[in-house]
Amino acid sequence: MCSRKGLVVVVDTASKVRDTANRAYRAAVRALRTVNHRARQRWRATTPHERQTVRLTAVAAALGLVISAVTVGAAGPWDSGQRTAERARAAGADGRSGTDHTGEPGGPTAAPVLAATGPLPGNRKADGAGGGSGGGSRQDGDGDGDDAAAGTGGGPAGQVPPPTASALADTLEPLLDEPSLGAVRSASVVDAASGRQLYTERSGAPATPASTVKLATAVAALTARGADHRITTRVVGEGSRVTLVGGGDPTLTPEALGDLAKKTAGALRKAGTRTVRLGYDTSRYRGTDQHPIGPNENLAPVTALMVDEGRLDSSDHGPAPRTDDPAGQAAEEFGKRLEAEGVELAGPAKAHTAAGGAKRLAAHRSAPLGALVERMLTHSDNDIAEALARQTALATGEEASFEGAGRAVERTLRRLDVPLKGAVFADGSGLDRTDKVTPALLTRLLVRAADPDRPELRGILTGLPVAGFTGTLGSRYGGERGEPGAGLVRAKTGTLTGVNTLAGTVVDADGRMLAFAFMTSGAKDPGAAEAGLDRLASTLANCGCRDSPSTG
Repeated sequence: MCSRKGLVVVVDTASKVRDTANRAYRAAVRALRTVNHRARQRWRATTPHERQTVRLTAVAAALGLVISAVTVGAAGPWDSGQRTAERARAAGADGRSGTDHTGEPGGPTAAPVLAATGPLPGNRKADGAGGGSGGGSRQDGDGDGDDAAAGTGGGPAGQVPPPTASALADTLEPLLDEPSLGAVRSASVVDAASGRQLYTERSGAPATPASTVKLATAVAALTARGADHRITTRVVGEGSRVTLVGGGDPTLTPEALGDLAKKTAGALRKAGTRTVRLGYDTSRYRGTDQHPIGPNENLAPVTALMVDEGRLDSSDHGPAPRTDDPAGQAAEEFGKRLEAEGVELAGPAKAHTAAGGAKRLAAHRSAPLGALVERMLTHSDNDIAEALARQTALATGEEASFEGAGRAVERTLRRLDVPLKGAVFADGSGLDRTDKVTPALLTRLLVRAADPDRPELRGILTGLPVAGFTGTLGSRYGGERGEPGAGLVRAKTGTLTGVNTLAGTVVDADGRMLAFAFMTSGAKDPGAAEAGLDRLASTLANCGCRDSPSTG
């Protein structure tokens, strides 16, 4: 009979053992979760080619095991490591032992074993009942079902599921935490097909967008005017006065002025006019022509009349020396062209507002607005951006000025049901630091541009620079860095001192189109900040960003 003291000791010892076992179990579970989480992160960070290699290797290994099992099964049944049929034959042959066939010349060879795999198709149902087959089906369904669908390319893109929020978070957060991006970072990733928000990091916080605000400028202009609208530069006459009237086309060329001069000279000859007083009209725009940043190689004074964006060199995009009087320069060039056509000028061209009833002598129309939007986005053209913002103002009845254009852009975007809380449109180009937009607004604008029911906005997507190939991304994603996003990322860049932004689209590894916006400020090294943004976009482009097979 056990004493009470002995019983207490036994119970105490059992309790300690149980507690120790529970602690060990919890520790093992925590360790397993950590390993599983790290495995998921590593899986999601791999490139599509690496994933495909892993999958093919796994499938090949599984197939090899299945073939081995079938081959062994077909050669059986077995008992204690020896085929039963072989042992029976050996036992019945001349009384020789079934356990020693070293002298048996008729032992199994490769041919009979391979021949035994012949009936396999007829035995699939039986083979499928085994546990091994079930495990293979679960692996295929959990790990590769979506990838297989995406890889065939036979179904519509809508059948490919979008990335999961947890997978995107695991993939993007470590990159967004890089110190090189600066003190303030925000991000938004949206599925372009459904409009579903997939990832957000302060996506509703207004921030300085720099040139990514051109996305808002473009959407507003195309919505208000339409992709086919053209800006007209006119020449009108009243008696002996000829006036060149600016319509707001910053892409007007000397050649176009030459064509206008030729047509004007023809009309004057028909009217019997040989000598004219030349004037130029910029009344289409109101307010100051000076951007808050002042004279700058990134932007000419904003007027309704200019030639080649007021450039003083042969460039057609990017920073360049600019004239301080674009309208006067255009009028002077037009006068020279008139004289070359035999028209005499009574003096130098002067600023003048054309009379309402003046007769049209000639006209030149710009490229369609859709083409101007593409050019603006590809090269981040500030002059075109300011012109497009004023086209929005003119279309909505606002004053064609910095202030009026800002009101018009906001009013037009409000019609599209996009998040405008905290938005400020101080200009159309993004050179003004008081501009404010959110990552959520930028991605929503891109989703609107991808909407099949809004074909007038398509130029926004086609105008985005292509990583490593065109526009402001032409020199990025290549060279020594060699990011894998080259050719895959299409995005609008934004850069001011201490401000770096990137907003655009990618088609991810599973064929799903995603819209993204990454906005940062406070970076001390702009090159490092750009590289960080490029890594974010590249990773998004190369990531299927759904659960790995290990998460089952």
